[in-house]
Amino acid sequence: MSTLTLAIVIVFVAGYLCIALESVTRINKAAIALLMCVLCWTLLMLAPGNYYPFVAEDGVVHHVAEVIEHHLGDAAGTLFFLMGAMTIVEIVDSNGGFNFVRDALKTRSKRKLLWRVAFMTFFLSAILDNLTTSIVMIMVLRKLVQSREERLIYAALIIIAANSGGAFSPIGDVTTIMLWIKGVITTQGVLTEIFIPSLVSMVLPAAILSLSLKGKFDKEQNLPSASVSQFTKAQRNAIFWLGVGGLVFVPIFKTLTHLPPFMGILLVLGILWTTTEIFHYNTAEDDTMAKRVSDILSRIDLSTIMFFLGILMAVAVLQEVGVLTALGEGLNEVFAGNYYVINGIIGVLSSIVDNVPLVAGCMGMYPVAVDGAMAVDGIFWQLLAYCAGVGGSMLIIGSAAGVVVMGLEKITFGWYMKRITWIAFVGYLAGILVYWLEKLVF
Repeated sequence: MSTLTLAIVIVFVAGYLCIALESVTRINKAAIALLMCVLCWTLLMLAPGNYYPFVAEDGVVHHVAEVIEHHLGDAAGTLFFLMGAMTIVEIVDSNGGFNFVRDALKTRSKRKLLWRVAFMTFFLSAILDNLTTSIVMIMVLRKLVQSREERLIYAALIIIAANSGGAFSPIGDVTTIMLWIKGVITTQGVLTEIFIPSLVSMVLPAAILSLSLKGKFDKEQNLPSASVSQFTKAQRNAIFWLGVGGLVFVPIFKTLTHLPPFMGILLVLGILWTTTEIFHYNTAEDDTMAKRVSDILSRIDLSTIMFFLGILMAVAVLQEVGVLTALGEGLNEVFAGNYYVINGIIGVLSSIVDNVPLVAGCMGMYPVAVDGAMAVDGIFWQLLAYCAGVGGSMLIIGSAAGVVVMGLEKITFGWYMKRITWIAFVGYLAGILVYWLEKLVF
């Protein structure tokens, strides 16, 4: 490892520690992520010749800028998807679209609510994606649980259930989408063989968390009055189905047009925005202005967006200097042939750094074989889909779902690590064990 690469790794680790200690330093994690991003790229540009032999006519800066723009384009797709999904969910929520979903989950029993939230999140994340599902469920949860201390437990389970649900569906997580598009896993294979391990990785943590919830909610706390809205029930239902149905349509839109997913999100947002403006024609002026999408956009949590940007771009530097690839190769050499251990470690790493470049590195490093563990729907690729998806639950910044919930509910890194990490790890290991038993028996 060169001195430059070592310096970049040190900056990344230091930034990561500052993010982890946000509750101690009291410095917003977004600010740290942005500083970490800029410092890592600045260090890389000090000696770019080590990694980029091509130098443009106007100097090295131009070439490094092209590399930055390439990664920024990838990150922007995720950010626009995130902003679009958050806006769509906020529109549906502010106009009473989630009222009947809230009513379906409503119960005064704290444990019953936990199980209902867990299963709804699990299956919704397979249909939508873990990111969008987390946003939807947090919005609904806010209407059901007023106590912040108790709501954090439900929010943590939403992260675990969303990541577990996304792992057994080819469109439920970014990493499974990558593996599915590359052709190393099939829809039938991942649904039939990863479903039970994913379910176990959700049910076991839910059972453990349920032990910390006892009794019933106060009637006033858990059963709030319906949201005030001048829309009719039919209009609220139309907004809900346009929003949620549109999110379901995004993967179909991508398949039909081969455009990036964020383009589908923007299409749905445009349709929903137009529809709500038409519905507002016959409402009072004060209600119209309060629910306008332009006003909703101003309430989007930009600090979460900035944090996402900083993290994705900082990890991109590690990818550029070959740290992630070298790490994967090292794992292969040390644990040659034991794909359970290799993927298990990759899953743990995916809770520390973004799982997308980790999976991308694995796809480039390991060739697809005709048969065996490396074949299509082989043990390695299916385990990679499971571990990279579910492993992100172990730390709150280890997945898109975790980052979004962290921003929406202001959960600290330390609280999650102290209270939830070990629970998510138990579920993660249990799922791997179940998958091993499946292969052993069948």
